[in-house]
Amino acid sequence: MASRLAHAAFLLLPMDDSQKNHLKAYGIAYWSLQNGVEIQWLLNYRGGSFLLPFHKEVESECTVRGVSFEVLADVQASSILSDIAQPDVNMDAVKLEKAPKIAVYSPKNLRPWDDAVTLVLTYAEIPYDIVYDDEILTKGLSGYDWLHLHHEDFTGQYGRFYAAYHNMAWYQEDVKYNETMAASLGFKKVSQMKLAVVKVIKEWVFNGGFMFAMCSATDTYDVALSAEGTDICESMFDGDPADPDAQDKLDYSKTFAFKDFKLVKNPMIYEISDIDVTHTRKVNKSEDYFTLFEFSAKWDWVPTMLCQDHTMMIKGFMGQTTAFNENLIKSTVLIMGENKAAHEAKYIHGEFGQGTWTFLGGHDPEDYQHLVGNPPTDLNLHPNSPGYRLILNNVLFPAAKKKKLKT
Repeated sequence: MASRLAHAAFLLLPMDDSQKNHLKAYGIAYWSLQNGVEIQWLLNYRGGSFLLPFHKEVESECTVRGVSFEVLADVQASSILSDIAQPDVNMDAVKLEKAPKIAVYSPKNLRPWDDAVTLVLTYAEIPYDIVYDDEILTKGLSGYDWLHLHHEDFTGQYGRFYAAYHNMAWYQEDVKYNETMAASLGFKKVSQMKLAVVKVIKEWVFNGGFMFAMCSATDTYDVALSAEGTDICESMFDGDPADPDAQDKLDYSKTFAFKDFKLVKNPMIYEISDIDVTHTRKVNKSEDYFTLFEFSAKWDWVPTMLCQDHTMMIKGFMGQTTAFNENLIKSTVLIMGENKAAHEAKYIHGEFGQGTWTFLGGHDPEDYQHLVGNPPTDLNLHPNSPGYRLILNNVLFPAAKKKKLKT
């Protein structure tokens, strides 16, 4: 044992199919950063493996959490890094230096659906703070490196749940909760409060924040930005009719990702705009997959990090916003995952100022059609989920050395 430790210079957390628990491996990486251990993320090497100096405490933590690891001598680690550095291989090593401070935008009132990001952060044992409209508008987001937007409707239309659920207690409580908060913050309408939140987040991204959103938080974020100063909410949402000329007043120059989209004006339809393809796509469940793009690890570090996985083809999953109409995506946006046959993008990314944003369509990577009231996914049953890995790639990449984050 003593001889083994004398030559044990590094720990490798493999992220290919040999890894017993991919999701908790990210938690080990985060925990190590918290404890001052610098990590190298080996892009495109065995599924995006992690290499770190040997510490008995890290080895023990891997054992406790059920994470596969390999103990390497210094010469073995040097050989791997040398191979990765070769100019003719699409690999790179990126240093992770500091555990990012994480915030999750999520309501404090109970809603009958869960959130994939909070599920996987909890499972991976990665700490996060909950923030909502009141915290963002009174305290801002300074001090946080990464923000996830829960499945929110930033247009103030309560997810267009009115037709199906307006008689349900949870819906009525949600409306009351948001109206009370809006009034307490000095807004006449919930839509005005949500717009103010969207603008604070946008400024935070511009100043260097990393934003990640899933499901309805993606397209409604951009719709809210484009509709600044225009009422797009019908009377059941805010007490007065929508502007009949709202469509012509949208300003696409204010959005992150989308252009030329059309509003869905009928408030009884469970859809905000034609950005989402949920109701127009013709994809059978058995054939519903999206493919990750392969980027240059030595030049396109950010998308390469965000696409690290043990498979490039990932099974699709639906949501209130399932995927994005590729015809409505701005040319400056990077598509990282798509269903090419269906002409829909699933996973997109862009820069804004000094920060970045990433949108992932769908609600839960391991529940194909997660309905209101369904129980949360038990990630103990999905420790190697490639879809959930995309979320954790986004959580971890702000830890990368800053010079690697801007091309």
